[in-house]
Amino acid sequence: MTKALPQGATIGILGGGQLGRMLSVAASRLGYRCHIYDPAANPPAGDVSARVTMAAWDDATALQAFAASVDVITFEFENIPTDTLDVLEALCPIRPDRRALAASQDRLTEKQFLRDLGLTTAPFAPFTDAASLEAAIKSIGTPAILKTRRMGYDGKGQVRLNTPDDAAAALADMAGAEAILEGLVPFSHEVSVIAARGLDGSVAAYDPGENLHDSGILRRTKVPANLTGSQRADAVLLAGRILNALEYVGVMGVELFVIPQGLVVNEIAPRVHNSGHWTQNGCTVDQFEQHIRAITGLPLGDGTRHTDVVMENLIGDDMDRVPALLATRDVAVQLYGKPDRRAGRKMGHANRIVGRGSSS
Repeated sequence: MTKALPQGATIGILGGGQLGRMLSVAASRLGYRCHIYDPAANPPAGDVSARVTMAAWDDATALQAFAASVDVITFEFENIPTDTLDVLEALCPIRPDRRALAASQDRLTEKQFLRDLGLTTAPFAPFTDAASLEAAIKSIGTPAILKTRRMGYDGKGQVRLNTPDDAAAALADMAGAEAILEGLVPFSHEVSVIAARGLDGSVAAYDPGENLHDSGILRRTKVPANLTGSQRADAVLLAGRILNALEYVGVMGVELFVIPQGLVVNEIAPRVHNSGHWTQNGCTVDQFEQHIRAITGLPLGDGTRHTDVVMENLIGDDMDRVPALLATRDVAVQLYGKPDRRAGRKMGHANRIVGRGSSS
């Protein structure tokens, strides 16, 4: 039996944004302390954590001191420099480990990993220059999307290719970054599964949520999603296959496209996920506590949904609506403590309870 970290142990979190903030709150409920590492001044997670180290990702001295001060390390985003992980991994366990990061940091590696598991993805091909992009277009066709292999999120690092004539301009937009071409999937809607795997190999999954995006940014997630019983089961089993293949420890988000033939894996995120915020009011144990349970060796919680929820991201000037939301019955508001609002910036979210029931 896996021995859990004792109460009072310290969890190191790489990244101090809103996900790190909510992880720190969840850790405190279970008797743990958190130490945030982030290059940015005054990160949101610092408001609710025992300690904060503000230092660069390549500051070996600061990284070593950070690792020496914690009992386990986790992260709130996946684009952590390899050299940073080299320093930390030699001194302290990192959960999830680097296999999950390697699979998710590079879109080509991710797609190949998923294909090797026998899962369906969008058609894809890497390219490096005009000639290889032309070959990729002939193979996949248009319309398609050029995506940088690394560092893309919330629609960034992507260029739509409507016809082959758009290739030259799209290639220039990539500015020399390693990239892949992905064929468009004719999906009816997108869903995501938030699932966890513990140190003992146990797996627990939440009910799939249905996602609505605007300009590449998630606007809303609702549960239950529009899925048949067999699609819901397939989504959960698929997520479990990915977790077990990576011998993963922690919470993962798996985004899926729904097509008439079944489910297509869009991408995986080896961390707590924006589309899982609904669990804070829809389940007894939310995704943040579930992640802390997993990485510390505690038993995983029950992921059963007891309430139907619509989660809405509060982005930029949506903050003007906060007073009205706070005055609305059956709405729970989470604010991230970010001082400066701007277009496209996630400032908080609201969970609206729309019904009662359990997962089917």
